[in-house]
Amino acid sequence: MRHHLKSVNTILYCRQWEETVVFYRDLLGLSVSFSNHWFVEFTLTDGARLSIADQRQASIKSARGKGITLSLEMTDIQSFWEKINDSGLKPSKIRHHAWNARVFYLFDPEGHRLEFWQPDNRI
Repeated sequence: MRHHLKSVNTILYCRQWEETVVFYRDLLGLSVSFSNHWFVEFTLTDGARLSIADQRQASIKSARGKGITLSLEMTDIQSFWEKINDSGLKPSKIRHHAWNARVFYLFDPEGHRLEFWQPDNRI
Protein backbone atom coordinates (compact mmCIF):
# COMPACT_ATOMS: atom_id res chain seq x y z
CA MET A 1 0.00 0.00 0.00
CA ARG A 2 2.74 2.51 0.81
CA HIS A 3 3.88 2.56 -2.81
CA HIS A 4 0.43 3.75 -3.92
CA LEU A 5 -0.34 6.15 -1.07
CA LYS A 6 -0.33 9.77 -2.22
CA SER A 7 -1.76 11.72 0.72
CA VAL A 8 -3.43 11.39 4.12
CA ASN A 9 -6.52 13.12 5.48
CA THR A 10 -7.64 12.62 9.07
CA ILE A 11 -11.30 13.50 9.57
CA LEU A 12 -12.57 14.47 13.02
CA TYR A 13 -16.36 14.28 13.45
CA CYS A 14 -17.46 16.90 15.96
CA ARG A 15 -20.46 17.86 18.07
CA GLN A 16 -18.94 21.33 18.64
CA TRP A 17 -18.19 21.84 14.97
CA GLU A 18 -18.14 25.66 14.81
CA GLU A 19 -15.89 26.00 17.88
CA THR A 20 -13.55 23.30 16.58
CA VAL A 21 -13.24 24.98 13.17
CA VAL A 22 -12.41 28.30 14.87
CA PHE A 23 -9.80 26.52 17.02
CA TYR A 24 -7.91 25.04 14.05
CA ARG A 25 -8.42 27.94 11.61
CA ASP A 26 -8.14 31.03 13.80
CA LEU A 27 -6.23 29.94 16.91
CA LEU A 28 -3.78 27.44 15.39
CA GLY A 29 -3.67 29.28 12.05
CA LEU A 30 -4.13 26.30 9.72
CA SER A 31 -4.86 27.06 6.06
CA VAL A 32 -8.27 26.07 4.72
CA SER A 33 -8.11 24.11 1.46
CA PHE A 34 -11.84 23.32 1.21
CA SER A 35 -14.94 24.44 3.08
CA ASN A 36 -18.69 24.04 2.92
CA HIS A 37 -21.55 24.34 5.41
CA TRP A 38 -20.55 21.20 7.41
CA PHE A 39 -16.98 20.24 6.43
CA VAL A 40 -13.68 22.12 6.53
CA GLU A 41 -10.39 20.70 5.26
CA PHE A 42 -7.07 22.14 6.45
CA THR A 43 -3.69 21.67 4.78
CA LEU A 44 -1.01 20.44 7.19
CA THR A 45 1.75 19.59 4.69
CA ASP A 46 1.89 18.80 0.96
CA GLY A 47 0.66 15.27 1.63
CA ALA A 48 -1.32 15.63 4.87
CA ARG A 49 -4.65 17.23 5.65
CA LEU A 50 -6.95 17.47 8.66
CA SER A 51 -10.70 17.81 8.24
CA ILE A 52 -13.41 18.83 10.69
CA ALA A 53 -16.88 17.46 9.97
CA ASP A 54 -20.16 18.40 11.66
CA GLN A 55 -21.60 15.15 13.01
CA ARG A 56 -25.13 16.47 12.45
CA GLN A 57 -24.52 16.25 8.68
CA ALA A 58 -22.43 13.06 8.66
CA SER A 59 -23.14 9.36 8.96
CA ILE A 60 -20.35 9.03 11.57
CA LYS A 61 -20.70 10.53 15.03
CA SER A 62 -18.15 12.18 17.29
CA ALA A 63 -15.77 10.06 19.37
CA ARG A 64 -15.78 13.00 21.82
CA GLY A 65 -11.98 13.04 21.77
CA LYS A 66 -11.67 9.57 23.26
CA GLY A 67 -8.73 7.54 22.08
CA ILE A 68 -7.42 10.13 19.62
CA THR A 69 -4.09 11.96 19.66
CA LEU A 70 -2.94 14.03 16.69
CA SER A 71 0.86 14.01 16.84
CA LEU A 72 2.38 16.93 14.93
CA GLU A 73 6.12 17.40 14.43
CA MET A 74 7.18 21.05 14.55
CA THR A 75 10.24 22.89 13.24
CA ASP A 76 10.30 25.44 16.10
CA ILE A 77 8.34 24.18 19.08
CA GLN A 78 9.34 27.04 21.39
CA SER A 79 8.01 29.87 19.22
CA PHE A 80 4.87 27.88 18.40
CA TRP A 81 4.26 27.24 22.11
CA GLU A 82 4.66 30.97 22.82
CA LYS A 83 2.16 31.85 20.06
CA ILE A 84 -0.37 29.33 21.39
CA ASN A 85 0.11 30.44 24.98
CA ASP A 86 -0.15 34.15 24.05
CA SER A 87 -3.43 33.46 22.21
CA GLY A 88 -5.07 32.48 25.49
CA LEU A 89 -5.03 28.74 24.97
CA LYS A 90 -3.62 26.69 27.80
CA PRO A 91 -0.92 24.38 26.43
CA SER A 92 1.02 22.15 28.80
CA LYS A 93 4.59 23.12 29.54
CA ILE A 94 7.20 21.92 27.07
CA ARG A 95 8.95 18.93 28.51
CA HIS A 96 11.52 16.36 27.47
CA HIS A 97 10.00 13.10 26.30
CA ALA A 98 11.67 9.70 26.65
CA TRP A 99 11.97 9.32 22.88
CA ASN A 100 14.43 12.22 22.71
CA ALA A 101 12.00 14.98 21.87
CA ARG A 102 10.58 18.16 23.33
CA VAL A 103 6.80 17.97 23.54
CA PHE A 104 3.68 19.80 24.72
CA TYR A 105 -0.02 19.00 24.67
CA LEU A 106 -3.23 20.87 23.98
CA PHE A 107 -6.88 19.80 23.65
CA ASP A 108 -9.28 21.07 21.00
CA PRO A 109 -12.90 22.02 21.89
CA GLU A 110 -14.06 18.50 21.02
CA GLY A 111 -11.54 16.92 23.41
CA HIS A 112 -9.02 15.61 20.86
CA ARG A 113 -5.50 15.66 22.26
CA LEU A 114 -2.86 17.39 20.13
CA GLU A 115 0.76 16.51 20.72
CA PHE A 116 3.27 19.00 19.34
CA TRP A 117 6.84 17.77 19.29
CA GLN A 118 10.33 18.47 17.98
CA PRO A 119 13.42 16.25 18.09
CA ASP A 120 15.68 17.30 20.95
CA ASN A 121 19.04 17.79 19.29
CA ARG A 122 20.64 19.10 22.47
CA ILE A 123 21.30 15.58 23.75
